[in-house]
Amino acid sequence: MNKKLLISITVMFISFALSAETITSEKHNFTIETVVDGLENPWSVDFLPDGRILVTEKPGRLRIVSNGQLSEPITGLPKIKEKGQGGLLDIALDPDYANNQTIYLSYSAKGKGGVGTEVVKGKLVGNELKDTQVIFKLSPKSNTGYHFGSRLLFVKDGSLFITLGDRGDKDRAQDISDHAGSLIHINKDGSIPEDNPFVNNPNAKPEIYTYGNRNMQGIAMHPETGDVWTVEHGPQGGDELNLMKPGANYGWPVITYGVNYGIGTKIGEGTEKEGMAQPIHRWVPSIATSSLLFYSGDKFPSWKGNAFVSSLKFGQLARLEIQGNKVIKEERLINGKVGRIREVQQGLDGYIYIITDDSDGRLFRLMPVE
Repeated sequence: MNKKLLISITVMFISFALSAETITSEKHNFTIETVVDGLENPWSVDFLPDGRILVTEKPGRLRIVSNGQLSEPITGLPKIKEKGQGGLLDIALDPDYANNQTIYLSYSAKGKGGVGTEVVKGKLVGNELKDTQVIFKLSPKSNTGYHFGSRLLFVKDGSLFITLGDRGDKDRAQDISDHAGSLIHINKDGSIPEDNPFVNNPNAKPEIYTYGNRNMQGIAMHPETGDVWTVEHGPQGGDELNLMKPGANYGWPVITYGVNYGIGTKIGEGTEKEGMAQPIHRWVPSIATSSLLFYSGDKFPSWKGNAFVSSLKFGQLARLEIQGNKVIKEERLINGKVGRIREVQQGLDGYIYIITDDSDGRLFRLMPVE
């Protein structure tokens, strides 16, 4: 049998089985339905006001999903260098997209010293990105293929947060003259907010908001408090949920709840140190956290206000009930039924969407069952 035909039949069978299966959970039962398949290592989705869905593919393609069909790749993107964990990564719509049609993309790009995370803005016109402008470049670049971070978040005042990893060189995370291993905060035109914590420090990168971060692959704003939270992908063990405070040092690699891959030896000085922030919640063993969502829709009313964390390693959604700044309950959902979950997002329709990181990746929608 033709290999492509076999893959297609397999995907159809899995999709049918998932649609037919009711997944039980403590507060909402649901099914999983396929929105579109045939994606190559999708990394992020966002939702256009007209109901279409934008999706990035790590090799460097941006596509539009409409009525279950994929568009041809959108043209006009910057030159993207796929290297290791890098490529075309996150996407976010401008808060004023309805008026300016502007989108933002994070990606890895070549430059002096190697590759590094960059962010570009551009106007989406038909199937083309126009008037592009690079508004952020990680500095310095390096030649590793690890820990690009790259999640994007607009907050209530219209400014932009960018998560960055340590690029596989852990000591960079403690150096505030280096972007790596930090949370970046800029205005949407690339300028620096006047209240950034290190803006008056001549020895620091003024875009830095927090540091001591290993590889934040999820970021979300709490819909009620406006607080910014992240999930950090730890080493072997030690994934973290953090509440981000300006100027805070989150400890990597001086403190961590993880250990060295394979050999299990200690990293740094232990799990706590004065002057370094503790996680709100942690996962030991690691679940390989990849994105974060605070659910605010009406399709799953008993989940409203819960946080959802996607997992690559176990293909899970971790549902967290939070009171104040404390996680009071965790429930693990899906548990490998769809594969490595790269992102969880809430659509404009109030449903929850997930994408899978695979060479034949898929976009799914969770549907409540009464």
